[in-house]
Amino acid sequence: MTRPSQLLHPPRPPVPTLPAATVLLLRDGAQGVEVLMTRRSPRASFAPGAYVFPGGGIDALDASPETHAAADRRPAQDDLHLTQAIAAIRESFEELGILLARHADGPRKGGMADAHDIAAIDRHQPFAAQCQARGLRLAADSVYLLAHWTGDRDLPRRFEVPFLVARMPEGQTPVADETEQFEPVWVRPADALARHEAGQFFMIFPTIRTLQRLAKFVSTQAVLDAVAHEQPLWVSCPRAGLLGGKEARYMEDETPFGELALVCPDGQIVHPLDWQTERPVPLLRNVQRLTAPNPGVMTGPGTNSYLVGDPATGFIAIDPGPADAEHLDKLWRAAGGDIRMIVCTHSHPDHSPGSKPLQALCVQAGKAQPPILGLPSAPTARAASAFTPDRALQNNELLTLSGQAPEGKITHTLQVIHTPGHAANHLCLLLQEDGLLFSGDHILNGSTTVIDPPDGNMADYLDSLDRLDAACAEHGVEFILPAHGYVLGGPVNGARSAIAKLKAHRLAREAKVLAAMQALPDGNMDDWVQHAYDDVPPRMWPVAQRSLLAHVERIRAQQPGNN
Repeated sequence: MTRPSQLLHPPRPPVPTLPAATVLLLRDGAQGVEVLMTRRSPRASFAPGAYVFPGGGIDALDASPETHAAADRRPAQDDLHLTQAIAAIRESFEELGILLARHADGPRKGGMADAHDIAAIDRHQPFAAQCQARGLRLAADSVYLLAHWTGDRDLPRRFEVPFLVARMPEGQTPVADETEQFEPVWVRPADALARHEAGQFFMIFPTIRTLQRLAKFVSTQAVLDAVAHEQPLWVSCPRAGLLGGKEARYMEDETPFGELALVCPDGQIVHPLDWQTERPVPLLRNVQRLTAPNPGVMTGPGTNSYLVGDPATGFIAIDPGPADAEHLDKLWRAAGGDIRMIVCTHSHPDHSPGSKPLQALCVQAGKAQPPILGLPSAPTARAASAFTPDRALQNNELLTLSGQAPEGKITHTLQVIHTPGHAANHLCLLLQEDGLLFSGDHILNGSTTVIDPPDGNMADYLDSLDRLDAACAEHGVEFILPAHGYVLGGPVNGARSAIAKLKAHRLAREAKVLAAMQALPDGNMDDWVQHAYDDVPPRMWPVAQRSLLAHVERIRAQQPGNN
């Protein structure tokens, strides 16, 4: 866990959340699924003027035993989910006059409420009691959990909201209350999103993301089938940063999320997410990132060079990057010229060539010569990746910086972890005091690293993932700082989760490679890549073939007689 003393921004606990519920009422239109939306009052205290799904706060009566007894429920529907479904049913009636209830007995037993029932019930009087008086039971068993959203940490008013889903009752017509809600409209998710982009249909972030996912379903029944297991399809508490000077919000599965969780844990909207090479980006008081000006297909926004340390301890430079004089000068200046060690995670030409020029900068300025540390390139490395450090690091070796700060002695300790796979001489570094993993190219954000034999080895790569997982478990690592892309992880979807997902992805890819080899036993790499990487653009297949070969080698090594 990150030391509070290293956080850039003072703690600012978010305001407590309020319980609420909303429901997506669905029907099948001529062109696919349609969802009922309505416009909030321009005077509303939350999201004024936004198009939303009907819903609102959960009342005490929604959770009462008497109201629960008036509702039908599924065997797996617990009390909390029943309360949420009842609240959504009540709100959809009060706001739009939609009544998800059915007759309990009589000639219409089991039939859904109709216009006569709706007209007889006062939207401003206790809801469940009126339904009971008309012999109606709340159809909570037809309301399913789609997703769960928690309001962003920066908001002055935050809600804890299940997004529920139900089929629109036949024969009912939405009529807005003209107080809280206006202009009910049936709309295809894709059309709502297009209108929002055109500035004609204002929506807030959770609504937008929900519609983006809903747009992938072909029918109402397909949605209901997907949520029948009683678990939300996603759970999110978004985070916000600055992109192009404007607020931008992200869910947990989006690449900037982990970085925002590290830099602004309490939701402060102050962190710029724009990639630039002009100045270092502070991530913690003791961690800075400077991205080299070498963006590309293989490097993403560029190679991340990191500085670990502070003025009291001096700095360790991790991956100085290519031999770019301006980049190295900026890196040196960001450290105040006080670089104590230079560590290369591996010897690829976008990582290690800057080490000697950076070392020379320090010497020219009259500082002690910082040693260049790492592992020498193996004989299997390409010529452009030849590298010989001043000293070879040992697995589990500790690199320590210490000094005296105003608050007392301060120490930063990097543990070396040998992680062959992407390259035979690859290593990662774990900052023990703050639970951070500098992953080099072993783990990236936004893509998977290429495993290029013979220096790359898929079996070694997967074994190294297990080694990293064990180290993260031992030291409580939450965040991964890769050589390309934003920081990964966070308190919920932490480093170990990212590692597990990456390993699962690799094994799933290997299963596709094996299937391609079995389907085309006389095929070659060109044939197999089309099947195993059919979800990758064809322009990337030449690169994908490198990792394909690594999978093929591992598969063949596992066959009987090859061990």
